[in-house]
Amino acid sequence: MPATPQRRRAISRLRTGSAVLAAAVGIGVTVAALPAGADTVHPDRTGHTGRTVDVQLLSFNDFHGNLEPPQGSSGTVEELQPDGTRKSVPAGGVEYLAQSLRTARKGHPYSVTAAAGDLVGASPLLSGLFHDEPTIEAMNKLGLDVTSVGNHEFDEGRAELTRLQNGGCHPKDGCYEDGKKFAGAGFPYLTANVTDEKTGKPLLKPYTVWRHKGVKIGFIGVTLEGTPDIVSANGVKGLKFHDEVETINKYAKVLNKQGVKAIVALIHEGGLPASTSYNYNCDSPGPGDGISGPITEIAKHVTSKVDALVTGHTHQAYSCTIPDPSGRPRTVTSAASYGKLYTDTELTYDRRTHDIVRTSVKAPGAVNHVVDRNRPKAADMTSLIARWNKLAAPVAARPVGHIAADIAGRGADAPESPLGDVIADAQLEATKAADKGGAQLALMNPGGIRSDLAYPASGSEGDGVVTYGEAFTVQPFTNMMNVIDLTGAQLLTALQQQVSGPNEASPKILQVSAGLTYTLDMTKKGADRVVKDSVKLNGSALDPAKTYRVAMNEFLAGGGDGFAAFKDGRNKYVGPSDLDAFTAYLTAHSSASSPLNPPAADRIHVVR
Repeated sequence: MPATPQRRRAISRLRTGSAVLAAAVGIGVTVAALPAGADTVHPDRTGHTGRTVDVQLLSFNDFHGNLEPPQGSSGTVEELQPDGTRKSVPAGGVEYLAQSLRTARKGHPYSVTAAAGDLVGASPLLSGLFHDEPTIEAMNKLGLDVTSVGNHEFDEGRAELTRLQNGGCHPKDGCYEDGKKFAGAGFPYLTANVTDEKTGKPLLKPYTVWRHKGVKIGFIGVTLEGTPDIVSANGVKGLKFHDEVETINKYAKVLNKQGVKAIVALIHEGGLPASTSYNYNCDSPGPGDGISGPITEIAKHVTSKVDALVTGHTHQAYSCTIPDPSGRPRTVTSAASYGKLYTDTELTYDRRTHDIVRTSVKAPGAVNHVVDRNRPKAADMTSLIARWNKLAAPVAARPVGHIAADIAGRGADAPESPLGDVIADAQLEATKAADKGGAQLALMNPGGIRSDLAYPASGSEGDGVVTYGEAFTVQPFTNMMNVIDLTGAQLLTALQQQVSGPNEASPKILQVSAGLTYTLDMTKKGADRVVKDSVKLNGSALDPAKTYRVAMNEFLAGGGDGFAAFKDGRNKYVGPSDLDAFTAYLTAHSSASSPLNPPAADRIHVVR
């Protein structure tokens, strides 16, 4: 049978790996309680006789098709300095990520590279325009061995995810280059907790086993159980999403029965670190004390058979040790997003027990490293970017507007962002005419704003010029605009859902169009954080009995992000895409001589 790319990489490493890792102690790991007979280890098929070998696990997450260095705050990481100050470091871009990983692998004959989902989806134009084929091609080239699926892998539905795995040209757009057929991912996408509603079987492989020179490590991949709440209904039609812990524990037993004792879980769910600096001490004052959020409970209940957790989804950076159910420390890591960091975890593999050595004192070491841009670029990635940019240029380089300064969106440090105001205003303008929906206000989900608008030119178009490609990076989903009837009472309920129910622990503050104002009192709890009497539209108090026409994208209208109140909307009108509304607004409200200024972002008054 023909060798897969993963198999070819393993063969290549087998031929070229000549270093012999001797022995029992790895960095930060103490071997304890080895079974009797430890001194009589027979050689494996490669001739190595050491009891243990150090396996390098390189990992990243939430790449989101960012082949080129991300713009604005999306392209920086915060680094804690020895004197306690913080430094912003430019980072990311697949040319630098590939080079970083290749450099890290040198001197490590046992090295495996894994990811924790959202490699694609919500991608910049260079990848998104081509249904993320460029990103899959890049992942193949940089040597990715395995990844879990993330929620954004379902943005275009199960059929498209299957195509990304297996290859083949897009069913509507066809092949993008003459004589070239998309080969698909040379690594497995793991969907252990995603099953077909009819058959009950996992959509793709639930687990895989990485083998190298006698070492076997099992990988189980899951995405967050709540994926249907944050993906459009069409994207997850016919699928069921199961509990992460139950699924991982189930397949850990399956792997153990196959003789695979060393196991890593790739989990597209994450935590909220106590610091925004990637290199802070997550275990201060004690193990896992520096992190909160969903992953903490998952980590505490995932079976002790699993030796390390690689996580994602929250776009945060952390490297923590959280005790497993038996009380032993276990690494839980995340490498932020967009390829700005990678994690290097050292796993000490015992070739007699076929398991990872973990002690009751200290877990295997895991360190996040910055993918800075002060290094050579990977030449093959430079060529890949240039090739796809040439195909995208006719669309990407078209100017659509002008800005006077950076307009913060994804990188804003407040619940209301200047770019969120611009987008909400654009959506209202696109739908306010009587024959275009008759909207009176517009609401935008914060998670749909994927970047900032950066004033300094990233290309050759000139400072302040916004290209279609840059606008696409901000609004990549191409959701259709909906206008629905909501009573004032329903609208108030929706505003309360920003900070209550599933959103209470991690609020999702809707961006609002001009004219809608209210006070958000964060000293209170749950729904009470929205001060009822403060909600006004164009200066008039919200009337609970009155019907309002409200514009939003189809994701929100379907109840996405926990906004169940929107599903009760009536008299739906379908308008243009959110991206078309955004670009039309930029064109209409800016020019080279009169660029758009960042809004004041003063529509939501926040009390802390």
